[in-house]
Amino acid sequence: MTMIMAAASSKLTYFSSQKHLFSSSPSPFSHPLHPSNPTSLKFPITTSPITTPLKLSPPSPLTSLAAATASPTTTTITTFHGRCFVLSDNIDTDQIIPAEHLTLIPSNPDDYRKLGSLALIGLPSSYPIRFVEPGHSQTQFSIIIAGANFGCGSSREWAPVCLGASGVRAVVAESYARIFFRNSVSTGAVYPLESEGRLCQECSTGDVITIELAECRLINHTTGKEYGLKPIGDAGPVIESGGIFAYARKTGMIATPSASA
Repeated sequence: MTMIMAAASSKLTYFSSQKHLFSSSPSPFSHPLHPSNPTSLKFPITTSPITTPLKLSPPSPLTSLAAATASPTTTTITTFHGRCFVLSDNIDTDQIIPAEHLTLIPSNPDDYRKLGSLALIGLPSSYPIRFVEPGHSQTQFSIIIAGANFGCGSSREWAPVCLGASGVRAVVAESYARIFFRNSVSTGAVYPLESEGRLCQECSTGDVITIELAECRLINHTTGKEYGLKPIGDAGPVIESGGIFAYARKTGMIATPSASA
């Protein structure tokens, strides 16, 4: 098991003590709607349509990333594009997904959609724009920009999973609670990227953003400014594969279940 984690970065060393993560039994968080699951219902990996009405002046329509809808076994995701939703410091897991909704099972397609509709429902009224509009399961904001200590609070894996279910592809925060970062990687739900500066004071909700992973760069097309991001490192391939289970199977660390199983 130690050899399994030798290829991971220092940010993933916490998995070495979690041997149960590499069991061949399926995880309840290996949800069937994740785009990396070859037998899943197919949701595009690209952002929600940025032509969705906002309570802001909408930008010009932009082209989605066609490459992101290709098979995850042959495609390396390098770019995310869409509108951003800006949050402040210390956004905790109860604001991301309140505890009363933890009875929902992400591996159930209906529950997975319901989790998407509930993402960030615990935010206070100081955030006047709803992250997910009532009656919808997908958000129009595919990128979250946050301050320090994002994802603090409980260890619930539902937090990154519900964000991914809502259509979020990446969170860019000044810093993370370690457990949220770990859960984001192990579930493959979202990319937890770290900014080099305090972007939550540089961007506004509704700004059109492009994230280029290879260049470690965030471009705000609304303001015309660019910002540096810290490299995601070896956590990137794990997330792209769909989480630690999928990554372990993809790299041959654990056996892939047979089609007849």
